[in-house]
Order: sequence, then structure tokens, then C-alpha cells
Amino acid sequence: MTMNGRWSKPTLVGELVTLRPIDAGDVDVMWEMVNDPVGRDLTATTSTFTFDQIRAWCASRRDQDQRLDLAVIENKSGDVVGEVVLNEFDPQTESSNFRIALPGDQWFGRGFGTEATRLIVEHGLRVVGLRSIHLGVLQRNPRAVSTYEKVGFRRVKEEVNDGETWIEMEITP
Repeated sequence: MTMNGRWSKPTLVGELVTLRPIDAGDVDVMWEMVNDPVGRDLTATTSTFTFDQIRAWCASRRDQDQRLDLAVIENKSGDVVGEVVLNEFDPQTESSNFRIALPGDQWFGRGFGTEATRLIVEHGLRVVGLRSIHLGVLQRNPRAVSTYEKVGFRRVKEEVNDGETWIEMEITP
């Protein structure tokens, strides 16, 4: 598929948030997110990045095919409050991975993550035509597990990796 097809970069509008393609102007918020200690802990992120790497990554998102990288914008303030991503597309199974990040716990518990997850999942299943969307979440992140279950993800299995218990979840149309 080409950029003009199923993987075109949408703007999705909800009650609390709007999702729009990430661009070079989002570098400061994305830099904040990849360096947020709470977010890094809850996702078991160990990689480090330079500011220039994040700037290049943000600038390249619109050119990526077979994935969606969308900024989460709070409708009330216009602030970027996170990102949602469908990536790791498998054309044989018509499935993708999902991830979400918010730049600090000041954005948690306000409904932004739930609505953003719902918007991109509905788009992925209905417009992109995915047969399934999957994710991995740390068992010790019950707020995220609850959000995913509210949206309709179901637990598929649990695995221990590097001393952490991960819950694999999936949603289908």
C-alpha cells in the first residue's frame, strides 16, 4: 500500500483529544517523553536517544508507510499530550502493534489515553483494515491494563522477560 492508501496519515477528532500526524514541530514534547523517568519505567525502556535523533524521527513520520505515528492533542488547550502508534505491520496476518506514551504523569488519569487509544484502534480496524492489533504491557502498570481492557483489548498470555511480567493483549474487529 502507498501513502495514499490505507496508511494515509489521518487527523482523528474526539471529545477530549485530536490525533494528528507527528511532525518536526513536535520534537520538544517527544524529547520530554523519551526522557520521562515514569514513562521509561512503565514501558521498561532502556534505549537512550539524542535530541537530533528525536528531531530526525519526528520529521520522518509522515514519510513512513505501513505505520501510523500520531500526536495526541488536548482539545481544550491545544497542547501535545502524547503519541499513539500503530507499527510493526505484518502483511501476512494483517496485524500491527500498538503503543501509546504520555509525557509525564501529569497527563495520566484524565481520559486522554483512553480516548486516544479508542480513536486509533477504531481507525486501525475499520479504515486500515487490520485483522488484529496487539500490544505488550507490564503487569505492574494496572492503569494501562485497565485502559486497554476498556477499549476492548483482551489478555492473550503472560510472559516473564528480564524479571518483568508482561501481559500480551489483542483486539480484533
